[in-house]
Amino acid sequence: MIDAATHVRVARPSRDLAAAERFYVDGLGLEVQWRSTDRVPGEHDLLMVGPAGGGWHFELTREPEHPLEPTPTVDDLFVVYLGRPVEEALVERLTAHGGTRVPAHNPYWDEYGVTVADPDGYRLVLCSRTWG
Repeated sequence: MIDAATHVRVARPSRDLAAAERFYVDGLGLEVQWRSTDRVPGEHDLLMVGPAGGGWHFELTREPEHPLEPTPTVDDLFVVYLGRPVEEALVERLTAHGGTRVPAHNPYWDEYGVTVADPDGYRLVLCSRTWG
């Protein structure tokens, strides 16, 4: 059964794994959990990022022979509940590492946070509220 100890992986295609790494690692502060280092024809290139010791991670994929174009919508969100006001320095770091600050599709997220699109167009919401 799924419980609080179950590890979760969210997988998304990426146009550019190096750009995604700059955004999520250098910008947001996640750690590289694993990455493929050798190009193997017919296999996906992978980058896995997440918090050290966390119960989840992102798997970003790219298959050079048959690349998928990411197709995010304005409501594909990755929400991080910070439990404190969003520091402008963090937003600036994310934009310096390939992100674009965007207005939220749902005004709730503009009221309680900041939305930044990653290099592939997926939206990260930094929420000042807590969860639970």
